[in-house]
Amino acid sequence: MYNAASINKTLKGELLQETGFSVIEHLLLDSRKLSFPETSLFIPLVSSRRNAHQYIEELYRKGVSNFIISEPVPLEKFPKANFILVKDTLNALHTLVAFHRQQFHIPVIGITGSNGKTIIKEWLYQLLEKDYNIVRSPKSYNSQIGVPLSVWQMKPEHELAIFEAGISQPGEMVNLEKIIRPSIGIFTNIGEAHSEGFLNIRQKINEKLVLFAKSDILIYCKDYLALNECVLAFHNQVGKKDSQEGGGPELFSWSRKTDADLRITSIDKNNEHTRIDALYKQEPLHFSIPFVDEGSIENAIHCVALMLYLGKEQEVIQQRMDHLSNIAMRLELKQGINNCSVINDSYNLDLGSLTIALDFLQQQQQHATRTVILSDILQSGKSDATLYEEVADLFQKKGINKLIAIGKNIGREKKSFQQIEGLKTQFFTTTDEYIQQFNSDDFQNETILVKGSRVFQFERIGKLLEQKAHQTILEINLSAISHNVKLYQSLLKPDTKLMAMVKAFSYGSGSFEIANLLQFHGVDYLTVAYADEGVELRRAGITMPIMVMNPEPASFDAILHWNLEPEIYSMQILTQFMEEVAASNKNEFPVHIKLDTGMHRLGFVKGEIQELAQILTATPLLKVQSVFSHLAASEDAEKDAFTQKQGRLFYEMSHELQKALGYTVIRHIANSAAISRHPDLQLDMVRLGIGMYGIDSSNAIQDQLKNVSTLKTTIAQLKHLEAGDSVGYGATWTAEGPAVTATVRIGYADGYPRRLSKGKGKMLIKGKLAPVIGVVAMDMLMLDVSHIPDVAEGDEVIVFGENLPVQELANWAETIPYEILTGISQRVKRVYFQE
Repeated sequence: MYNAASINKTLKGELLQETGFSVIEHLLLDSRKLSFPETSLFIPLVSSRRNAHQYIEELYRKGVSNFIISEPVPLEKFPKANFILVKDTLNALHTLVAFHRQQFHIPVIGITGSNGKTIIKEWLYQLLEKDYNIVRSPKSYNSQIGVPLSVWQMKPEHELAIFEAGISQPGEMVNLEKIIRPSIGIFTNIGEAHSEGFLNIRQKINEKLVLFAKSDILIYCKDYLALNECVLAFHNQVGKKDSQEGGGPELFSWSRKTDADLRITSIDKNNEHTRIDALYKQEPLHFSIPFVDEGSIENAIHCVALMLYLGKEQEVIQQRMDHLSNIAMRLELKQGINNCSVINDSYNLDLGSLTIALDFLQQQQQHATRTVILSDILQSGKSDATLYEEVADLFQKKGINKLIAIGKNIGREKKSFQQIEGLKTQFFTTTDEYIQQFNSDDFQNETILVKGSRVFQFERIGKLLEQKAHQTILEINLSAISHNVKLYQSLLKPDTKLMAMVKAFSYGSGSFEIANLLQFHGVDYLTVAYADEGVELRRAGITMPIMVMNPEPASFDAILHWNLEPEIYSMQILTQFMEEVAASNKNEFPVHIKLDTGMHRLGFVKGEIQELAQILTATPLLKVQSVFSHLAASEDAEKDAFTQKQGRLFYEMSHELQKALGYTVIRHIANSAAISRHPDLQLDMVRLGIGMYGIDSSNAIQDQLKNVSTLKTTIAQLKHLEAGDSVGYGATWTAEGPAVTATVRIGYADGYPRRLSKGKGKMLIKGKLAPVIGVVAMDMLMLDVSHIPDVAEGDEVIVFGENLPVQELANWAETIPYEILTGISQRVKRVYFQE
């Protein structure tokens, strides 16, 4: 049991103020994710862009009374709070959780590597949950912040822990090793993921191996040459250093190619299963898994090696491996029936992942009603009464309106939920029982979280709730958008604000879904092209400031009603808008003044500044929020002189206007490319557009951005043609010999450019490029797949994504990525997910 005094003793900090004994159970690092104020300890982290000490007052008002701080606060404002002063709050977090870890003497599995960490962790949980009460990392919590939050979950009732660790630069694993201190290590594999912070592949391996310095055993694959050599060198080095303590971790290797502790002798893929034969201690071993891809095979072998080390019998291994199930690596947000939104997280359930899913549900503002469909939580290690009281408390804190509970255990504890004022509840014993009485009319205009243990098969419920969709879908990675925004924020000066462009349906990615994410992450401004886009955002619960770039007189009434902020770019639009403001009896309505510095599209020119200033200073109707301009060629190094000329002219014009106004306004001219290429033009605010969606038109930081959008479809039918057979309208393609073609479910009505006909465009099937043949039709097109083995109807087809960038598609179409992204039809369903 922790309190402020005991934690201060551990941290060797200074207890500035102690106001009484308060039990601390939860660590809070994000003020937006507060669930249990009375038992939370807030640790405000400090970065170049954000100092979380600013949220202390807000959290104190919400009931938080325990804080670790690294800078002075006015104690008199917080008379009922405990404050511990330390030099560095992140270091304090690590020290506290490392101490917490030392209190437990159970097996702890630490997993690192380039790929497969989360899948191996989740599969080990599936394989071992019958034998142990297990605590594990929620989702992919493997960073300098995620690992402490994972390890803090360890409780006396746990019998086994499984944590994953990832690093992005040298020196980070030292901290994570002290926190996890694994007794059992698994090194999954090594690849190029997250390599930009390392000199070479061997440096990355050696940095990751630090995690296993105190482990009893290390499981790894010998077939990665660099990994094997580094492991042997590490073992030798640690063995000499720790010779008095036993010589470092024992090595448990497996290989397909050479002698190893676990020697894989054959791998036989058959339909949707793979049989793997091996030798272990000179005895034959075989098992099957319900997967055929190489990644799953490798991950499964790591799991088998671990089970062998734990002494599991071959029969147990065979039975459990054959029942491995898919791992949901992400929270998916989809369009549902009756104008609902559905968050599908139906493959695993524990308190940690439930809290994450409820946080994601709470972020959604598009519907007033929040519904949760929840199954029994299995293997929690707590009594049902204690467990469901905690879940009910979570529901109350997160503002859940409806609960549909499925399972015998949760049903026995229904009183915990029924006593929550305003919460509508229904209870069912089985998934089948619920499905038999399912009525789609019960769901209207609500956000529904589907969250269940895998044995309850909640994916069946998800299918009932999700809107039946065209098989061509656009996947939007919300985690990638968050990463890209943070990357650009890291390039900004500390006081520079960020305006995010969500015009044109957020570059094809969706409107409120993206705006909601940006609002959650504290972006300062949103920008839309037309007022109706802004109105849609307001109706979906977006409250942050929104600038309208193309205000039309017909939209002025909506702008005023929905508190949107128009761009004013001419004397005519200024006069017309002032008349509308006067008629509505408003004063100091916020506007943004557009200056023309060389684009010659919209905006006031230098000769109009004096007259503009006179009008603005003579009226109380308007308040200038910002003055801005538009760079014409910030991404082009050959046009840098022109860009700098625009910058100088903007400074002169904006300075003249601001001086006349007599008050400070926000000045902004930098777009995505200028943020990285022209930091001197960042000024008071920047406008982040296409860069947020993973595209750097200047290529200056493209390798640091994450892919956001993946457009995919499926094969509708395969055709086996003979020489002379033609394909498509106009018979523009003719087979020169025997050929196999695939008809796929996408056409120009979906936004696939017709100019990519006749071989110009290509798509990915099974990792291979297949050219478009014939002419792109409205709803379908054909690909030549003669060179792709084992292709089948229903196979996934990638139009663009991680391995086929949209920039490549744009090059083939002789256009720009903007046009491709914004041209994707609204009939193509968007699926949003958070990793």
